[in-house]
Amino acid sequence: MIAKIYLRTMMLGFLMLLFLTSCSGGDSTAEPIEEGIVPTNLNLTVTIVGADANNPNGDGSGMIKCTASATNAVQYGFKVGNQEEQETVNGIFDYKFTTSGKNNQVVSVFAYSSTGNMISAFKTITVDVVNETGLVWADEFDTDGAVLNSNWFSEEVPPENGGWYNSEQQHYTARTENAYVSNGTLKIVAKKENYTAYNSTKNYTSARLNSKFAFTYGRIEVRAKLPGGGGTWPAIWTLGSNITTVGWPSCGEIDIMEHAGNNIGEVSSAIHTPSSFGNTINKGIIEIPDTTTEFHVYAVDWTTDKMDFYLDDTLFYTYNPATKNSDTWPFNQDQFILLNIAMGGNLGGAIDPNFTQDTMEIDYVRVYQ
Repeated sequence: MIAKIYLRTMMLGFLMLLFLTSCSGGDSTAEPIEEGIVPTNLNLTVTIVGADANNPNGDGSGMIKCTASATNAVQYGFKVGNQEEQETVNGIFDYKFTTSGKNNQVVSVFAYSSTGNMISAFKTITVDVVNETGLVWADEFDTDGAVLNSNWFSEEVPPENGGWYNSEQQHYTARTENAYVSNGTLKIVAKKENYTAYNSTKNYTSARLNSKFAFTYGRIEVRAKLPGGGGTWPAIWTLGSNITTVGWPSCGEIDIMEHAGNNIGEVSSAIHTPSSFGNTINKGIIEIPDTTTEFHVYAVDWTTDKMDFYLDDTLFYTYNPATKNSDTWPFNQDQFILLNIAMGGNLGGAIDPNFTQDTMEIDYVRVYQ
């Protein structure tokens, strides 16, 4: 009896298998399951508006334009730093930085497929933002030719019987051979040549430019590439506008940048006041090896009680005397800006006998308040 039941069960199972097999041979109406699609070949381009060889971080507007493309992508998402992701279908995204100064950020893009799979890419960028509301004076050196007479005065007359202070060996001139603008930068050129002026003959010429703009308190930024010839002494600095009445050092002097071609890569900033001047104790030094091959921003933040000196974004010296009076702090009145290259002298040192000429190249001078 048990054997008969077992045999019947086996026969029913066999017939059911034949039925199912025969039914599966026809057309199926079930939808196929779509496999996951993964985007590939993601490319991200970030363009900084106004960027060129002289302004690698842009024109100060803070604008960037981003484009992305990827195979099998139907949507893109862009992020700047920790900002929220912004979605776009066409892979185009514009963004404006608003924080004044240099903005260092990561721009990320995410490419999504129709099945929700994603790949990503990123670029790190640096963008300059010039806050126009704080910019009170500037020279961007955009017009080729002679230096703008409305902005600068060429100081030529030597103060010491045909010579300059500090045992310097040059004559300053107002010639375009020694100072001119081209391709978006100011060139101050020190040259080896015999030049007679003011009853004195010198073996070198250069230029010394004084700004016609004077101010009290603010931030000065100068983007420059320095000369490296032995004996060159480039400087970016300020003097008190009252120098003709109170003299030096009572007028105060702020050395934003000084450099010696005999010691390439050592940049100094200094303060000269009645309390300490000449070989002043109030000095800061920073080492940066590419001062003569790359542009850097030399800056000072001058407030009512201190001065902070920067090379690019690095703070390397602060002048903040505990007691502020006419001896230590003659910096409550207007100062004007000076740009020059001296030759030899106390800081420039021995002049290379093979020296012919060298240049300080300045991209811009800006004052913020």
